[in-house]
Amino acid sequence: MSVTICLAPAQTIEYPRGGGHFWVYLNWALALRADGCRVIWLEGVDLNDRANSRRRRHGTDVRECVATLKERLEPYGFADAIALFPLNDKPLPRDLVEGCLDLDAAAEADLLLNLWHSLPSPVVRRFRRSAFVDTDPGLLQTWMTTGELNVAPHDIYFTVGEAVGTSAAPFPDCGLRWHYTPPPVFLPEWPPVRAASSAPYTTVAHWWGGSVRLGGEQVSGDKLAAFLEYAQLPAHTPVPLEQAICLGRYYEEWRACLETLGWKIREAWDVSATPEQYRSYIKRSRGEFSCAKPTYVKLATGWVSDRTACYLASGKPAVVQHTGPSRFLPDADGLFRFRNMDEAVRALAQVESDYERHCRLARALAEEYFDARRIVGRVLEQALAERVGHPA
Repeated sequence: MSVTICLAPAQTIEYPRGGGHFWVYLNWALALRADGCRVIWLEGVDLNDRANSRRRRHGTDVRECVATLKERLEPYGFADAIALFPLNDKPLPRDLVEGCLDLDAAAEADLLLNLWHSLPSPVVRRFRRSAFVDTDPGLLQTWMTTGELNVAPHDIYFTVGEAVGTSAAPFPDCGLRWHYTPPPVFLPEWPPVRAASSAPYTTVAHWWGGSVRLGGEQVSGDKLAAFLEYAQLPAHTPVPLEQAICLGRYYEEWRACLETLGWKIREAWDVSATPEQYRSYIKRSRGEFSCAKPTYVKLATGWVSDRTACYLASGKPAVVQHTGPSRFLPDADGLFRFRNMDEAVRALAQVESDYERHCRLARALAEEYFDARRIVGRVLEQALAERVGHPA
């Protein structure tokens, strides 16, 4: 019997130029469909004055946002699977929802697979069965503990942080049982691609993230703070290093500062605004070099980015900052996890010393641990277990 899954992303409708953001959810949606599921893509629409004002500052309105969402999803066959619902008391205009499903239709799904921590409780309650996927491990549980965030009750909870809910976690489990799942990558859409020998090691990122209080200490959530610790890295390695960053009005200021040190800086919205551009940017890269937000390092959840999974699937070795012990993530061989400048320099040198081998190991790691079809199959088996009378 066919199963219908309603996938709730974290408001892709409000971030039309986030190609990497789309891929977080496309990897799930494509794997669900490949597993024989019908997929509904659920998006909340905010029509209050503040949201409309924010859109105007970015030169868009809500109708453009909906049209862009359909345009982004059309190549993957999900443009007709969008369901819209209002995030406030204002009903959605008829012309806005034309060609879209509504919440009543979405709520007929066998399972709500929710990847947005702020999906309203009344919406979650509409579904017969619900699963939450935490993509901000450690931070989410901290926000829940302090009351900064109230996640709606779900039937089952998943997380991409290995340490979440274990005795190794330096933060509470919020009284919930957390099931670990790696971030998925849909391998058929991310085949290995050979890079030019002159191609740079790259990453795509936002630099801004505020801060959070952890154990009496205010810890930065900005990638800016993390990358500045490694600002001198180009002077210690011959490999070209490039960052595609969302910098807005600060772009020229930071480009001038970092390119003097040997970095190549790109505006992320110029090279990764659509899912296709994001994928092409990664495929043209020689590998990934990326730091993690200081909060992820401090919380030691064993988190790895969905972006890194895409690099690995594309056969690109990844050199990324260590975020805690892992049962399966290597610290070498296709994926290198560094703790300081010396380790970062050595990792880049090791990759280059046997580059083709590390490309093969990167793809093999993606096939073994990040294969979306396997991951989705396990998640569905657990999430739907109680529906057929088995404990989750």
